[in-house]
Amino acid sequence: MDRRRLSIGLMLIISVIAFEALSVATIAPQVARELGGLELYGWTFAAFMLANLVSVVLAGHTSDRHGPAPAFTVGLVVFVAGLLVCGLAPTMPVLVLGRAVQGLGAGAMVATAYVAIGRAYDEHERPHQFALLSTAWVIPGLAAPALAGVIAEGIGWRFVFLGLTFLPAIAAALSLPVMRTLGAGTSVTEGVLPVSAAIRLAAGAGLLVGGLGSDRLEVIAPLVVFGVAIGVPAYRHLTPSGTLRGRSGMPAAIATRGLETFAFFGADAFLALTLASVRGLSAVGVGLVLTPATLTWTAGSWLQARRAGRWTRRAMATAGMALVALGIMLAASALFQDIPVWVAGIAWGVAGFGMGLSYSTTSTTVLSEADASSQGAAAAALQLSDGLGQALGTGLGGAIVASAVSGAAGRRDALAVVFSFMVVVALIGIITSRRFPPDPPTIRRRGVSEASGMEAEQSG
Repeated sequence: MDRRRLSIGLMLIISVIAFEALSVATIAPQVARELGGLELYGWTFAAFMLANLVSVVLAGHTSDRHGPAPAFTVGLVVFVAGLLVCGLAPTMPVLVLGRAVQGLGAGAMVATAYVAIGRAYDEHERPHQFALLSTAWVIPGLAAPALAGVIAEGIGWRFVFLGLTFLPAIAAALSLPVMRTLGAGTSVTEGVLPVSAAIRLAAGAGLLVGGLGSDRLEVIAPLVVFGVAIGVPAYRHLTPSGTLRGRSGMPAAIATRGLETFAFFGADAFLALTLASVRGLSAVGVGLVLTPATLTWTAGSWLQARRAGRWTRRAMATAGMALVALGIMLAASALFQDIPVWVAGIAWGVAGFGMGLSYSTTSTTVLSEADASSQGAAAAALQLSDGLGQALGTGLGGAIVASAVSGAAGRRDALAVVFSFMVVVALIGIITSRRFPPDPPTIRRRGVSEASGMEAEQSG
């Protein structure tokens, strides 16, 4: 089995997904102006996220039954179809449809990538593989916004979508031959896929995020209530028992993933708003302040790979969550005019480093705790918490800002509440990270052995 080809293929497909996601944020205003339908602007992002929730569940459970290759292939074809629909879209509703199709494909590919790592690599190798996936975001994180802007202004925004259509085929040529050798996690195929639960979760999340984004109380209350009533039972059905309360073991790791993405991405969105509306930075200036987090996230992920076995997963996840909380707390300094904005850049780098430590650690922990027959379901549960955390963090933050009284002072106070709330969420994540399961004995022995070897070399 040529696992190097698998690693390169997975890195390439994650890079494509990352480039597309970051590019859309850059070109979306221009697309909305050209196609009309500005009222659907938010749905260019929400449609992707909601469809993603459905596909990660279906792809994860399908991988347990038939191996990751079929679901990955379908996801890749669907993602490319979504790129074509968006690139050729004559109207805004068609573009939103294309984004939903892209979300279905991207969710399937990410879920199967996790399953492939779980099946192809052992406990010692997985931290390195997740560090590689984090690295796949670096170049898109640095280049995608600027390059997408140049393409949109030079030859048209449609080529941002159409120009990516050939890269997934290269990723497939590299990774699919290896994926086909991995096989299914179990020979048991009876039962039905949890399609209904996945759709109910997406519907509940859509209602909840829609309610949080409204500025009318008579709309907010029913949407939030119905969203919770529909979504929470579905989430409980699709995740291990005890996830909502952070029960020790795998549930705590999955809960921590949701809490860290809630806190980090919720703060990230409103740090950008703070820098632009309170400190008056240009788009370029905002990007310069936020960019360090992309680099430090990757650095943190590589550190967890190098220290795997020497530091416990519980310790790395806890340290990561603590750094996220500290980074958000310090980034709130951007609200004060007398504090230089570069302080916020350093603070956000601290938060990104914490995410690198904790994010990859939750992935390796969940795959380690899942048995061979259920790695797909476990990966799907992890991705569900990831996506929901991002959606709810930004949605609740938006509701807080929208409720603020008019004027700069009111906006600043609302943003201070947002940052404070995200710090609290990160602190709760520290509590759940302390409930991580103990490292497997083989990992602990390897870490002790490597540490002893290094000491021997140094004494020699």
